[in-house]
Amino acid sequence: MRAVKPACNGTGLTPSMVFDVSEPLVEIKVRDDGPYKVTGPVRLVDAEGGVFELEEGRSIALCRCGQSHTKPFCDATHKTTGFASCPRAAAQARR
Repeated sequence: MRAVKPACNGTGLTPSMVFDVSEPLVEIKVRDDGPYKVTGPVRLVDAEGGVFELEEGRSIALCRCGQSHTKPFCDATHKTTGFASCPRAAAQARR
């Protein structure tokens, strides 16, 4: 995949502005019946602007079931609550 920055000359593209993004800086993976797994350099901020301390270079799992006792992080409670969700990107495109 390639991403392009728009140019201000009306064409929208210039050769010097094309860059390779084949490896995403951040990946958010939806795990079947489980959390969002976030890999890459992220800053996690609460509703009041407070920043959660995260270990650099380590993935985090964010709760999707709503039942975690350590929100916004996953504590695996989804395994005992019957949470079920297995969305697929292709299914979203058909809507």
